[in-house]
Amino acid sequence: MSDSITIAPAVGPLQAEVRPPGSKSITNRALVCAALAKGASTLTGALVSDDTQVMIESLGRLGISVALSDNGTTLRVDGSGGKIPAAEAELFIGNSGTTIRFLTAMVSLGQGTYRLDGVPRMRERPIGDLVNALAQLRVEASCESPGGCPPVLVKATGLPGGSASVRGNISSQYLSGLLMAIPSAAGPVELAIQGELVSQPYVQMTLEVMRSFGVELTAREDLSQFTSPGGQIYQACDYAIEPDASAASYFWAAAAIVGGSVTVAGLSTESLQGDVAIVDLLEQMGCQVDRHSDRITVTGGKLKGISANMNAVSDMVQTIAAVALFAEGPTEITGVAHNRHKETDRIGALATELRKLGAEVDELEDGLRITPGPLRPASVETYDDHRMAMSLSLVGLKQPGIEILDPGCTSKTYPEFFDDMKKATSRS
Repeated sequence: MSDSITIAPAVGPLQAEVRPPGSKSITNRALVCAALAKGASTLTGALVSDDTQVMIESLGRLGISVALSDNGTTLRVDGSGGKIPAAEAELFIGNSGTTIRFLTAMVSLGQGTYRLDGVPRMRERPIGDLVNALAQLRVEASCESPGGCPPVLVKATGLPGGSASVRGNISSQYLSGLLMAIPSAAGPVELAIQGELVSQPYVQMTLEVMRSFGVELTAREDLSQFTSPGGQIYQACDYAIEPDASAASYFWAAAAIVGGSVTVAGLSTESLQGDVAIVDLLEQMGCQVDRHSDRITVTGGKLKGISANMNAVSDMVQTIAAVALFAEGPTEITGVAHNRHKETDRIGALATELRKLGAEVDELEDGLRITPGPLRPASVETYDDHRMAMSLSLVGLKQPGIEILDPGCTSKTYPEFFDDMKKATSRS
């Protein structure tokens, strides 16, 4: 892809139906569960992206075979029955937070030495809380960068069991990684969450995927404590992966900004993915939402600013921020302090780029307040963050002269994004 792309304004009102590629979050969770399962699993509807590719490559280096077909959307995983076949491995995981966090926990089940590293930004993304939790479970693991950041070195002799606590306010992925590993521990494991647990729907997603592969944990209703008897073995299965709700958000937001209707097929309010709840926020902003068992349609309306705690759907902040530029009155987003530890500082970076576009933005301790102003053309930096590129490109559907720099960063989770959005917003 070129160094930049200028977004062509859409001709509204929209009338489109789309089916985004498979969920990245579910794909990587299903890959871990299938890798630990007894027997061969087939995953259908898998996402083809940088994040899933580094997971598949890393599993291969650990001795777990993943065969691809149907252009990479069908994956056959030969499970290891709770073991790690390789006695040593160097794993390069790019800037995939799910991959490094899930695999750091998973390799603790092995017998050997494993090192996990990524791009320079990954060496700035904290993982110390996960490493500390593993240490409490008698796993020798360490961070090689300052501030508890990767590379991570794990010298594993199996996961014996025990009890550990982990902070919940930085990333739910630490907990999800531990939850998927502890059923294969030799003995019982108890995990306690310290403080607020962010992005709780992703933890629920993890538990649901685990259940599909035959493993059940005991969890308190508020997700503050989890227990596993240990010695459980995941069972291979055929598993269908939902379309990605985070990717769907951009198409629903396009309807909000341009007008008209966009239907996303394959998703419902019963989805495993909490990010489907973005349609509730768009409804509060003035859109009409029609919910069905196999699709959700958003129809644009007169937009107004809202106040929303987006802790549970923090990956949707940039999407709502783009819509907020076209609303009447300010939009205040709170509960997302942990967004500063994502692919980039998603609060600071977003504030900078929204100001370029003409908005007045106040950074809050745990979010931001966006007051729309007269929009203007701008070149938008993306900070090697796929969500910055996809969300802020939406502004160009109505405001001419929006240039997205480094659009190729969308390959992390949605390589075909710009082509698919053009099809959805262009009249044939």
